[in-house]
Amino acid sequence: MTSSEIVALRRALGQLRQCVGGLRARYGDVAAVQRLANDVERMDIDATELVDLDRTPRQREAPRVEREVVVVPDTPYDPQLWHDADDEGLGGYRSHRT
Repeated sequence: MTSSEIVALRRALGQLRQCVGGLRARYGDVAAVQRLANDVERMDIDATELVDLDRTPRQREAPRVEREVVVVPDTPYDPQLWHDADDEGLGGYRSHRT
């Protein structure tokens, strides 16, 4: 972020804080006002993190993650595996009528 972007962001966050304060004065500490106040606080924290990112050297490359390959065979499953199973939502294989 450039310096002017940071200044503009901080100014906008200050204006948002004032607006939320006005809403709190009008509506009290209702859930919607609390969520808005929380959102403004979260944006302020995120803005601070962005400023800190500019101050520290960046690691441009994503960390390497080892991946395990699981091979799923194309052969059909053993029919005994499904011997006593029902298809959910389709009423099952067997009728339970008496």
